[in-house]
Amino acid sequence: MRRLVDRLVSLSKESETVEFKANFHSKEEIGERISALSNSACLQNQPYSYLVFGIENDTHQIIGTTFRSKQHMVGNEELEVWLLNRLNPRIDFQCFDFEYQDGVQLALYKIPATENVPVKFLNVGYVRVNSSTRKLIDYPEKEKQIWKNELTEKFMLNIALKNLSLSDIPKYLSTETYFDLMHLPYPSNLENVALRLKEENIINEYEGQYAITNLGALLFAKNLKDFSTLTRKAIRVIKYKGNNKVETERDIIGSKGYAVGFTGLLEWINGQLPANEEIGKSLRKDVRMYPEIAIRELVANSIIHQDFSVKGFPTIEIYDDRIDISNPGQPIIHSDRFIDEYGSRNERLADIMRRMGFCEEKGSGLDKTIFYVELYQLPPIKITIQENRTIVTLFAYKALNNMDKLERQSACYQHACLKYVSNEKMTNQTFRDRLGIEEHNSALASRIIKDTLEAKLIKEENPENQSRKYRKYIPWWA
Repeated sequence: MRRLVDRLVSLSKESETVEFKANFHSKEEIGERISALSNSACLQNQPYSYLVFGIENDTHQIIGTTFRSKQHMVGNEELEVWLLNRLNPRIDFQCFDFEYQDGVQLALYKIPATENVPVKFLNVGYVRVNSSTRKLIDYPEKEKQIWKNELTEKFMLNIALKNLSLSDIPKYLSTETYFDLMHLPYPSNLENVALRLKEENIINEYEGQYAITNLGALLFAKNLKDFSTLTRKAIRVIKYKGNNKVETERDIIGSKGYAVGFTGLLEWINGQLPANEEIGKSLRKDVRMYPEIAIRELVANSIIHQDFSVKGFPTIEIYDDRIDISNPGQPIIHSDRFIDEYGSRNERLADIMRRMGFCEEKGSGLDKTIFYVELYQLPPIKITIQENRTIVTLFAYKALNNMDKLERQSACYQHACLKYVSNEKMTNQTFRDRLGIEEHNSALASRIIKDTLEAKLIKEENPENQSRKYRKYIPWWA
């Protein structure tokens, strides 16, 4: 117990899963804390939370307590039994009264994470928000997450490699990559390295031994082959000759964790792409055929949004006329809403990748992709949903005359979406600018807009506006 307490007080502050009390205040306070800490352990994907009496919460100074969790009575009923009878569900928390050092007594509650169902005390659920205890009803998203208890979150926190010593961690993980990408100074000793990685759930420590989580291995593995259960999640890049799969020029399977190999992966992909000739007024010669920022966002999305319960891995397939960037699983939101909505089945993975700068903030990555697709005057992106795979296609430059009706409608819809999320509205003029249509050919833009209206992909912002010249258009969902 002393080793556990030493570890807890070494934390910089209280957290969602650790709370200190100098002394006992009331039985109701303990019941509320047990509810909050159990629910928060679930949200933080930690097996346990801890409530410790005899420690000052601000200074973490160990001062001792007169409270005895095992001996305290509520009327004729033991406090432990009294609490169990008022918790729903009745989680199997444990109480420990022990001497930390001569004359210094502590009381500790070890509280397991709830599973699927929020823990309530006296029919009210609680949750930790940073270091404060709040009613769960005021945080519906947290309650929803507890009920869902998503399998992918569990997958991220599952163990990829265990029974390791502290010195083993940098043998398997590129710890320098984490600190470099987070713009943090590298700690002076391995203990502090481990402390930071534990806070990110990249590694775990239990009874003096260390383990690397799936999250840690997927992002920072020096070699994914060291983690037998994750080898098939490495990114694959295939370069074909021509516009089909008949002849393969290169087939590369990544060996490093996503964060470790991301920059090199993008450099290799961009190195396979032709330079663009001058197109319209937007580009100069010697510009890559595809915008690098669009490729970066789409590759990052394929990593973040993959379904780890489905066999397969993120794949980038390069043809002469297009690039297919795909990931296992179907999206959790409709593909028409990719540009304005956000939904990730791997929020923990998404959060750390955003903080490391691999992708944009929530919901803005595809906006930027479409912006650069339009700047480069490329055809609209295409999203294909298969039974167990989602594919996003970037096309090489194609003259408007060579685009079919569906491509023109998609370009119109995506342009309307981009304008809408930019707090603007699509007009005939903005659409002509997007496709490079001269003013004297405005009727061509009008025909495409009319077709897109009939396909019910867009609608007029103000149907009562009789002026054709000043009509504005918005996406169907706006």
